[in-house]
Amino acid sequence: MTLATGNRVPSVNPWFVHTAVIEHVQPELTSVVTYRMRLLDDRFASDYRFRPGQFNMLYVPGCGETAISLSADPAQQAGQIVHTIRFVGRVTDAISKLEVGARIGVRGPFGSAWPLEDCAGRDVLIVAGGLGLAPLRPVIEALAARRDVGQVTLLYGSRTPDTLLYASQFAAWARQGIQLQVTVDRADPTWRGTVGVVPLLLDRLRPLAADRTMMFTCGPEVMMQYAIRSALARGISRQQIWLSLERNMQCAVGLCGHCQLGPAFVCRQGPVFRWNTMEPYLRVRDF
Repeated sequence: MTLATGNRVPSVNPWFVHTAVIEHVQPELTSVVTYRMRLLDDRFASDYRFRPGQFNMLYVPGCGETAISLSADPAQQAGQIVHTIRFVGRVTDAISKLEVGARIGVRGPFGSAWPLEDCAGRDVLIVAGGLGLAPLRPVIEALAARRDVGQVTLLYGSRTPDTLLYASQFAAWARQGIQLQVTVDRADPTWRGTVGVVPLLLDRLRPLAADRTMMFTCGPEVMMQYAIRSALARGISRQQIWLSLERNMQCAVGLCGHCQLGPAFVCRQGPVFRWNTMEPYLRVRDF
């Protein structure tokens, strides 16, 4: 079976660990921080290229490494990389103790990318839940700078208002022409927006030119599956729906086999896949 994955960039030496220095630490949410890093090898930094949707392996000596999506516009200053990280395990907890000036190992970039080249002349629907907005932020920034795409709409939700990622950027995105709708599962006394799950925003979205709309989605798998169900009901083609998966990625090259899902190794052939390719295998429960 041939898998429909996102676009790929030229391969890099998958085993060589480069060194980066942390230049800025931006707290986002409780246990979520964005790190801006600079690659120290000038030659590697000048050659380093990634596409929205790809990831790096971040390595802490004596602790291990973890796969983290890149979360800033690839058009940023050469040699800089940005990762938004949730502290949920041994390696990310070790990263949480690093401050400005600390060094960290980097392998990458790896994986497939969102098919931005196919967005010309189309509307783009971006559907994100929780920390799933991080791998999609480069898409938002890249599309906001283009003039050859139609309406770009971002539907985003999180559990509560205080867990909305990048909330300080929402106004700037709106000024750049992004049609933004935000929802939360549970409101607090200060919330004046929509309450409900993300797929409901898609159910209510008007207007929607389904025949010329591409959809990119990332977030909890249950959210993505229900959002895709809503998109299909609205007439968006299976071939125009793309999602990002991050199941059990450990080595970045498919050697260890932990990320296998059906015929695919998520870290090697993903994380970005076309929906109709992965639909049968997402019935397998994540663990």
